[in-house]
This record gives sequence, structure tokens and C-alpha cells, in this order.
Amino acid sequence: MDGLVIKHNELTAEEFTELWETVWGQGPALEQTRLAMEHTLFRVSVFDGDRIVAMARMIGDMGLDYYIKDVIVRPEYQGRGIGRMLINELLKFVGDNGVSGTDIFVELCAVPDKIPFYRKFGFDSNEAQRLKMFYHVE
Repeated sequence: MDGLVIKHNELTAEEFTELWETVWGQGPALEQTRLAMEHTLFRVSVFDGDRIVAMARMIGDMGLDYYIKDVIVRPEYQGRGIGRMLINELLKFVGDNGVSGTDIFVELCAVPDKIPFYRKFGFDSNEAQRLKMFYHVE
């Protein structure tokens, strides 16, 4: 992509929060985000000059399961193939690090209007329901 730079494992907590807030509003606490960045298996970020424009990250156990999290492209950069580039980088990470000759479960959660995008990569849904809760830590 013209002028865009892909970086691996350099996404900071501050950049994460900045992007988060372009799409989802108030971001998580900086301390939480710093821990998340430290414990993420693989982070991909895309920059236009000094400006972060997209990110995605991979969490998991490096054996049986990888989970794609927080795929965000700034709204004004959407529709340019950046999301596809992020997913391809994450899947390459799985291919480079997964156990040769095995099938590996790659999961993600998507809002309904983004499902067609992920289906293009081979993702499919099943009858399982995503359960979630926010657990407040005192």
C-alpha cells in the first residue's frame, strides 16, 4: 500500500487506545492495555507516516488455539484493503509458528456486518453462542 508501513510487535498501549477510541469510544485503562500488549502473541500495526491507522493482535496458546482480537482500521482508511492485510499478517504468523502437519483452530468474534469480510478468508460460524461478562476487579 502506498506510503503505509506495517510494523510487527511494536504497537504500544497508547497507540492501541488511540485506535480503539476511533471506533469503540472510551478505551480501557492504560495499565490494562500495557499488560495486554506485553502478553499478546503477535501485534500488527499499520502507519501512514507517524499516524497509526490500523492494528490487530493475536492471542492464544501457540499450540491448539489462536484468537484474533481487536482488528481496527480508522474509519477514514477503511475500504483500502488494510483489514485484509492485517488478517493475512496474522494468518502468516500462525503458519510460521504452528506445529507442522496439524490443524490449528483460529477463532475471532465479529459483529454481524463484518462477518462477510471474514468469510472471504475461510472463517465460518457454528451454533455456539459467545458468552461474555465484565468482571469488576476491586
